[in-house]
Amino acid sequence: MTNHRLTAFCTLTALGLAQPLHAEPLRWQIDPEHTVVAFTIMHAGYARVLGRFPDISGHFVYDPETQELGEVQATIGAQSVDTDHEKRDTHVRSADFLDAEAHPQITFVGTASTRETETTGTVTGDLTIRGVTQPVTLSVTLNKHAVYPCCHGKDTLGLSATTAILRSDFGSTYALPEFVGDAVEIMLEFEANRAE
Repeated sequence: MTNHRLTAFCTLTALGLAQPLHAEPLRWQIDPEHTVVAFTIMHAGYARVLGRFPDISGHFVYDPETQELGEVQATIGAQSVDTDHEKRDTHVRSADFLDAEAHPQITFVGTASTRETETTGTVTGDLTIRGVTQPVTLSVTLNKHAVYPCCHGKDTLGLSATTAILRSDFGSTYALPEFVGDAVEIMLEFEANRAE
């Protein structure tokens, strides 16, 4: 670069007129201490049973400026299912439902995303339960993006997501259709911290 061109480039940069280099999207790690994966399913037509999975890990790549999302991956421990009823939890872990001994992990791998507004969008991906993989779409809301006000002090995202599946699509047909519902509503509330 000639001295003249170098001087012009430095002047433009100083004035903020030069085209900025595009920053690499940031990697975010799901914070398991501030994450809830919950579900509801109808019991014998009377009321919905609420359950949750406390064992979850995952990460994704996201650029807050461009809102580009990629590399979405999450893993849930099937054995960790908790419906606040020990006998029922043992049954849910069995081959009638999660078959957790043979398939200890529930996984989600994102394949595409669509932005709808500044804070909402969808994420489509492959959900694997009981060794069966099916496509699902999550409706996602970005609740907050800020440096955490205490504790770890990391750049943090707060998100909510929902989806619905049919357990029969994943090979669980026990007590259908009269006693245990087929439709499972899934809710996620989680925080993700910017990875170092």
